[in-house]
Amino acid sequence: MTRDLVLHDWVVAGIALASGCVAGLVLRALMKWLGKHASRTKWSGDDIIVDALRTIVPWAAVIAGAAVAASALPLTARIGGLVDQSLTAVLIVIATLSAARVVAGLVQSVAASRTGVAASATIFVNITRIVVLSMGVLVALETLGVSIAPLVTALGVGGLAVALALQDTLANLFAGVHILASKTVQPGDYIRLTSGEEGYVVDINWRNSVVRNLSNNLVIIPNGRLARTNMTNYSQPEQKLSILVQVGVGYDSDLEHVERVTLDVVDSVMADISGGVPDHEAAVRFHTFADSRINFTVILGVGEFSDQYRIKHEFIKRLHQRYGTEGISIPAPTRTVSLQQDGAGAPSSLPPVPHQWEASAEVLADRRR
Repeated sequence: MTRDLVLHDWVVAGIALASGCVAGLVLRALMKWLGKHASRTKWSGDDIIVDALRTIVPWAAVIAGAAVAASALPLTARIGGLVDQSLTAVLIVIATLSAARVVAGLVQSVAASRTGVAASATIFVNITRIVVLSMGVLVALETLGVSIAPLVTALGVGGLAVALALQDTLANLFAGVHILASKTVQPGDYIRLTSGEEGYVVDINWRNSVVRNLSNNLVIIPNGRLARTNMTNYSQPEQKLSILVQVGVGYDSDLEHVERVTLDVVDSVMADISGGVPDHEAAVRFHTFADSRINFTVILGVGEFSDQYRIKHEFIKRLHQRYGTEGISIPAPTRTVSLQQDGAGAPSSLPPVPHQWEASAEVLADRRR
């Protein structure tokens, strides 16, 4: 201290600190007003930037007021330098937190816009946040006079030990990065693994992938397993897909008439039911002479995987009703059992029995006797 403190010094320092606090409150109100206007725009990036500035700008005003107050006091060079370094380090930490929030928000916004879903892969967001925070902490330590070279060396040696201890965790981390970088699976895709798990990919984080099945339960799958297993992605290369419905009609049916009626029902379902694809080119393909009917496949289009259940439900209802109106039969499988008597008498026969296998004539004869 170069001289003794006097009342004037305290007054000037108090005024400077109070001015900084008042300026911080005013700037906070201004940032809040800007946030309301930013929320009205279509671009989500301005919301993230204003939200980050809402934190750093008021604190910067308060720190500036504290710095002016410290300069007004008759402090020694050593104490003044420590105060300046401390205030600078605090400002760097606050700016780092705000920058991490901005960068992470922008990464999340870009990921969401590219995948087309509200949820995004948090693995990239978390990696970006950790990198920004690490750089900010190192700069703050350097500002305080702490040498970061030994710290970086120690972190490198310690990182090797941690890598050996956390092999599974790191394997899942890099597997998640590989999955997202290769774009084989993206949040919002509907996938089915060979082990039976299926559902919508909700998120891919640093350790596992979260899948929500149709019963609204979450299935947690490690990223390493997801990268190694075989899977079917029903959302790639596009969400629209074709589904097959098996139908059969009697041998006495006019197949041209059956095809026209079936295609008419398909067109009505595609146009009326949510999830249908109106421009889908429906198709009917006869393929099998079965025991009691002619089987064929109806090909329908759906907007995405879960729509198929609604489309199948409505199609079967309408097709059954329309076949009844048109007089088209859908016969059940039947078997005709013939009985041959051992003695005199004409052979007898039983009427067709639905869903029953042929019986031995000798066993039936024994039962009749």
